[in-house]
Amino acid sequence: MVGKICIIGGGPSGLSVLCWFAKLKREGKVIPDIVCYEKQTSFGGLWNYSWRTGSEEHGEPVHGSMYRYLWSNGPKECLEFPHYTFEQHYGKAIPSFPPREVLFDYLKGRWNQEDIRNYIKFSTVVRDVVYNKATDDFTVSVKDLLKDQVLDGERFDYVIVASGHYSVPNIPTFAGIEKFPGRVLHAHDFRDANEFAGKRLLLIGASYSAEDIALQCLKYGAKSIICTWRSKPMGFTWPKEVDERPLVQRFDGKVAHFKDGSEAEVDVVMMCTGYLHKYDFLREELRLKSRNVLYPPGLYKGIVWQEGGNGKLLYCGVQDQYYTYTMFDVCALWAVKYIQGEMNVPDKKTMESDWKAWVARNKTLKDGHEEIDFQTDYVQDLARDCGSDYPYDLDVSDIPHTWKGHKSNNILTYRDQSFASKFTGVQSPIHHTNFMYALDDSLETFMHQKK
Repeated sequence: MVGKICIIGGGPSGLSVLCWFAKLKREGKVIPDIVCYEKQTSFGGLWNYSWRTGSEEHGEPVHGSMYRYLWSNGPKECLEFPHYTFEQHYGKAIPSFPPREVLFDYLKGRWNQEDIRNYIKFSTVVRDVVYNKATDDFTVSVKDLLKDQVLDGERFDYVIVASGHYSVPNIPTFAGIEKFPGRVLHAHDFRDANEFAGKRLLLIGASYSAEDIALQCLKYGAKSIICTWRSKPMGFTWPKEVDERPLVQRFDGKVAHFKDGSEAEVDVVMMCTGYLHKYDFLREELRLKSRNVLYPPGLYKGIVWQEGGNGKLLYCGVQDQYYTYTMFDVCALWAVKYIQGEMNVPDKKTMESDWKAWVARNKTLKDGHEEIDFQTDYVQDLARDCGSDYPYDLDVSDIPHTWKGHKSNNILTYRDQSFASKFTGVQSPIHHTNFMYALDDSLETFMHQKK
């Protein structure tokens, strides 16, 4: 029996691991000693909104990238737990695109199903993780932020890294930006679209952050928005206030110069340029190094690190995502069964061939539809491995495929659409206010249905 496990991070991935272990304990099974270190004051990871940017109260980098008025940009039916549905939580069907507070409340309902809080040490940041080859275990050093005290290293048999990968911004540079006389920020520090009412914005990037922040700022009164792309434009039919242009090349005062020779005067530059996998608390042979992709390299089943740690260092939730909560859920159960000795894993050469095949296939994907099918295959593969402990069909791929079509048809109204739950069969109601006019994102207002 494994003695002691360290989980790094108390967000959706780390708490999924805790929930599965707690369920085993509730059922009378013997489980290891578990400690989950969370550097924030409460659980929830990115869903735990903070007004802070830059540094938090103890001088640590702010983890959260969450902003006010954020609504789900994908149907909730894509992320619904099969064993804990939205209808079970709220007592009724709710619209398909809820705001942050509604989703966070749902997550907390799932987490509160199990007795997990006693395993979590809040306001505790992991500083160093070392694999001890001689004893085949790890030494983990942490800092108690409330006491401002670095504690003695503690020994663990397994380490699960669930610290997320949407908190360390990727910030490129552009000629002349150091003299830009307006506001320059990364989407990580974006908190409230009202700040940019009446402003002319330049959003650098062409992925989900740029897409959603453009809509948010338009909704709350931005004068104009230019989204500048490196590889290809988002290609939606935008309203007249939003324009897409090839990558900005340089700045001359407030004037941005673009690759196609055009120029425009702007008041704000916001980098929607993504995030970095960053695990500085791990020793070199334990560190995953990857771009944000659907299958990062070096991980058997996308979970077990192959380059160090003798199969005892696990990552949970490191993939780019179409599936979210359900993927974290099944990754976590797979990891728990692996640690409990219930997974039959092949020899190292076979494991290497397996993850390399997934990585190779990931590189061949041509569009979002192929990416959806790829991640569907991945979560289904994990669910199959978990057998009767996860007797659910997680394939909801028809929903994101349809969602992509809705976005292509009208980027302003895709959140006004309705989907049916795969697990209850119930069609979601249409929200009482169209998204672009729904300025109040509170749980109370959202749940007060008028139709």
